[in-house]
Amino acid sequence: MSEIKHGTFDYYGAKETNGLSNGSKYHEERAGARTVDWTEPGLRITRLRLLSDPGFPLWDVSYCHGTINGEHVDVLLPFDQLPKKGMRSEIVRYAQKDKLFAKGMGILDNISTLI
Repeated sequence: MSEIKHGTFDYYGAKETNGLSNGSKYHEERAGARTVDWTEPGLRITRLRLLSDPGFPLWDVSYCHGTINGEHVDVLLPFDQLPKKGMRSEIVRYAQKDKLFAKGMGILDNISTLI
């Protein structure tokens, strides 16, 4: 039997969008990052990771990362689940409630999903 490499989701029938490349040091480079609220001035979202199961109507937030002046940060969000249908609209609603511009902070352009 061949060896299964970390991150090889095709083997299990999973579907991923905007995944990390095999061998990526993404998480290691962000270890020890400080945590900020998504309302922190100057925050740019670099990755919102969402997970779910087939047939389940919601996405679970796995993590959210960003940068402030080039510093890697972990981001606290006001939600931990989002609907699969209308997910981006729901993010915009949360942002508007907190007087943020979702598109401008990069969150809508940096979504990664695994199902």
